[in-house]
Amino acid sequence: MRRVRTPLAALPPWLSHALRAQRGPVPWNAVTRGALAAGPLLLVSVLTGRTSLGVVAAIAAMLAGINDRPGSRRTAVRRLGTPALAGAAGLLAGTAAGDHLGAVALTVVLTGLGVLAGAMSAVGPVASAAGTQLLVASAIGAGMPVPEAGWARALAFLAGAGWLLALRLVLPTPGSMAGDFRFDGEREAVAAVYDAVAELLDAAGTDRAVARRAALTAALDHAQDALAGPRLRPRAGSAAERRLHAQYAAALPLAEAATALAWAGEPLSGRASTGPRRLAAAVRAHTHTGPLPAPTRSAPALRALDDALLHAADAFDQGDGGALHTRRRGARDLLRAASGAGGREFGLRIGLSFGAAVAVARALNHAQWYGRHTHWYWLPATAVFLVKPDLGPLVSRALCRAAGTVLGALLFAGLAAVLPRPEGLVALVALCGALIPASTRHFAAQTAVVTVLVLSLVMVGGEPQACVSRIAETLLACAIVLIVGHLPMPGPRGGQVRVRLAAAADAAHAYLTHVLDGTEGLDGRAARWTLRREAYRALAEARTAIALAAHELPAVARHTEGTDEVAAVLERLVDTITACAVHLDDTGRLTARHREELAALLGEAEAKRRRVGLRAPVPGPPAAGRSRPASGTASVG
Repeated sequence: MRRVRTPLAALPPWLSHALRAQRGPVPWNAVTRGALAAGPLLLVSVLTGRTSLGVVAAIAAMLAGINDRPGSRRTAVRRLGTPALAGAAGLLAGTAAGDHLGAVALTVVLTGLGVLAGAMSAVGPVASAAGTQLLVASAIGAGMPVPEAGWARALAFLAGAGWLLALRLVLPTPGSMAGDFRFDGEREAVAAVYDAVAELLDAAGTDRAVARRAALTAALDHAQDALAGPRLRPRAGSAAERRLHAQYAAALPLAEAATALAWAGEPLSGRASTGPRRLAAAVRAHTHTGPLPAPTRSAPALRALDDALLHAADAFDQGDGGALHTRRRGARDLLRAASGAGGREFGLRIGLSFGAAVAVARALNHAQWYGRHTHWYWLPATAVFLVKPDLGPLVSRALCRAAGTVLGALLFAGLAAVLPRPEGLVALVALCGALIPASTRHFAAQTAVVTVLVLSLVMVGGEPQACVSRIAETLLACAIVLIVGHLPMPGPRGGQVRVRLAAAADAAHAYLTHVLDGTEGLDGRAARWTLRREAYRALAEARTAIALAAHELPAVARHTEGTDEVAAVLERLVDTITACAVHLDDTGRLTARHREELAALLGEAEAKRRRVGLRAPVPGPPAAGRSRPASGTASVG
């Protein structure tokens, strides 16, 4: 069949990424929260005569709205709360530095803060969001002309972000009233895992199996994060929460058996996926499973699937809880990630871009570029959103930022000419707050909405229209980050990609070693599922980093060429290890196909690793005749 070539496919990767938008349903619950956040906060502050603090609170609510993504309430506490705390700290630090330091010293201090926040960004998405808000708030604290003291600004910032978080925790979301109000996001995440298992079983023996297995990994990652969020007690306290944990744990052997069946490459009957779909419906409806159709037990992986269904039915009835099979990273692990190659690369680029933007902004302010009003904090704040390497390809973000700013500034100029003040501007802030969750599908659209919102806040705060200077500063920020983003840096380029890929190789090695060592019993299988989850999660993170790097300009993208091939081999290797584990559970011995596939993949991974210059070791070859006594029991949790 002839493949149809789309217009975007004909463009270079760095340009096609800028034109591509995400798809998905409109998050109406987030839209509602956005409408109730920044606008009402600003209205209350205007009515009480504390407009400047209201502007700060509205900015915090806007930043929290950008991080308000679909997920459980428990996940939202960390996703929204941690960046808000970092933003308040940045506001305090920036205010103190702006009040007591000269232009040169202030530039040095904020550059150092940029290096620190950039290194934090390599830890993970929440740390990256925290680093972003830390730098944006520090620039606002140093440059925004607000009469209140630094501690009052920080409290206003926390109040703004805390208000949106409170709305996230209190307001119901779609489907939450059908069961326990507290576990709407968690319940949907667990149900999605069973749906993903069913879709993988349907795709077995077809060319869709690879994509379905990746979707299963994403569903498991999402459910694991949703259930592992902060709680008052370290263990699941309520019966509903214990049941949900048990339902998640019961999905792991099902996922393992489904992966092994997909690896075998033989089509399955529709009966095989009926059971997981009924389990997904039972999770969503918060009911018992009822009878589950059993697949034929003609092969080890099918027997594992049947036993996993029986165990799941029992777990749904008993609901005694289960482990999440994740290991919490300690302070040493976080420090290692921040100080590693990826953290150093992030820190240098973000620090230099932020510092250069501060220096240029201060010079322009001294030259009275802004007239009698100080807007210099806009330039470094814009640079922060542009330069973050984990937020998207650099050129794509620069193009979208420039286009979105021009569109937003022109739109605001027209609206400001006809809207009454301040009530019309307050309504405009509320409207933009509602549009932010929907605009996250494309960075240019999000930039346009944020530009209108920020310009409205500036005018409500008593400053004149700043559309022209906003456009000029955005273009300056784009030029700064494009120059700094392509400067040669110490060490190999693509450090974050190599760090992620090395972590994936290490996780695959640990998983393979455990499977071939043959630890018996439930404890051994629990440890195996933990290692399997870590291996697939590490591979997913490596794939994301590789995809972002591939859409940079050719001069940058060439430094990570071939890494996608290494990741593909490692994914096939982990799939093969999973198939080996299921077969060993049933027979106690690997077949010739298993051994040959392992040896071939290990050799291919080593060759590709050397080709791209990856220093981290990949798994060593297993003993050819390795086996263990048959356990006599099936793969049950």
